[in-house]
Amino acid sequence: MKTIQAKVGKLTIGSGSPIVVQTMCNTHTGDIEATLEQSRRMHGAGAEIIRITCPGLQDVPHLKEIRERLRAEGIDTPLVADIHFSSETAIAVAPFVEKVRINPGNFHKDHEEARRQFARLVQVCKEHGTAIRIGINHGSLGERIVSLWGNTPEAMAKAAMEWLDMCEEASFYNVVVSLKSSNTVVMVQAYRALAAMMQEKGRVFPLHVGVTEAGNGDSGRIKSCVGISALLQEGIGNTIRVSLTEDPVNEIPVARYLADRYDGKLFSSMTALSIEGRRAVATYDSPSREKLLLDVSCDFGKRLLDRDLDEVQIRGFYRDEKGEPVSIESSGLGEYLSDELMQAARRRFYKPEYIACPGCGRTMYDLQGAFEAVKARTSHLKDTVIAVMGCIVNGPGEMADADWGYVGEGGHKVTIYKGKTALLRHITDTEAVDRLVELIESSNAE
Repeated sequence: MKTIQAKVGKLTIGSGSPIVVQTMCNTHTGDIEATLEQSRRMHGAGAEIIRITCPGLQDVPHLKEIRERLRAEGIDTPLVADIHFSSETAIAVAPFVEKVRINPGNFHKDHEEARRQFARLVQVCKEHGTAIRIGINHGSLGERIVSLWGNTPEAMAKAAMEWLDMCEEASFYNVVVSLKSSNTVVMVQAYRALAAMMQEKGRVFPLHVGVTEAGNGDSGRIKSCVGISALLQEGIGNTIRVSLTEDPVNEIPVARYLADRYDGKLFSSMTALSIEGRRAVATYDSPSREKLLLDVSCDFGKRLLDRDLDEVQIRGFYRDEKGEPVSIESSGLGEYLSDELMQAARRRFYKPEYIACPGCGRTMYDLQGAFEAVKARTSHLKDTVIAVMGCIVNGPGEMADADWGYVGEGGHKVTIYKGKTALLRHITDTEAVDRLVELIESSNAE
């Protein structure tokens, strides 16, 4: 899909340019040394864009210093300021970063005031050559959008079009758009709808593609690859981020794999494929378990999302750390990957569905530790969706699909939700997992 181009520092995002790989710091922006250290590691690992949260005006000088010190070290990786709930902060930080990410759903409570503030932001960005990412998330569309079009993929696309119209009215085209969801089906449908709307209008802006709150480990990687690859195969997507609840440096190899594969630099290790009705059988010869996992996710994710297939069987070999061949079938990995694929594509659930954000500077507790504890204690709950979210700012909205939510408040306190209702507030994080499990078991027993 041919798009216009956006300039983000030294980079061009859009048609004619390679897919750009990015990630996001999970440090507190006020902790300048920690953010610098993480940014250096991200740069060294190949991140082409680094996003850093900017929760309020007090963080603008911190972000400015971080950028200046990175540039003094010869690190010219473009920086993106991540903004929520503070249009004034977006305006204030725009001169000091290469891109500002805003969420229209919480840019300002009043829509008309949001339009006025956005016009101010666009003017500042024009003056300083700063790009804007219009970043819409499924769980935080805002009351106005939901009242007009519901909480749907189409609503996400229409919301984006409203803000793109504002950009065109101001003759500002240095814009990238994202429509993220933790639900791969919703995410793919939303991007397809937006791509169609932009094409119909005759101007297609570059797209930032990702599955938000994908989780961690194999599941997070498979879920991300299923959603992102489905779109990249259709030519939808110019920059990508793989969101993992891990050290963010771990996101980069997965995103690099996707970028290289869909830029034609990397190919699947699948050696044979047969289709029997709606069942696929694939015989792989993969150089590693990790490559196999990513290959399988990209080879079959789109087909499962589009319901072209109902079952996938994986056969063959992968190489272990010593280079020795391991049978995919006899090791049990084939059945495991098939189950994970079906879950990622939301076709069949063999374990709880977890929604977990990667964390950022707004996270005030041990998110990764809590997520692992929740998974360990709830792995037997097959048909339950559980969210573990880093902060109260985005958590309640972003866990739109969850049956249960574990959301950080700050100060090592947690709120526990059932659906969208907060059942317990201000629970210390040392006891919050126990309380969550008690509530789930009590509810299941009713």
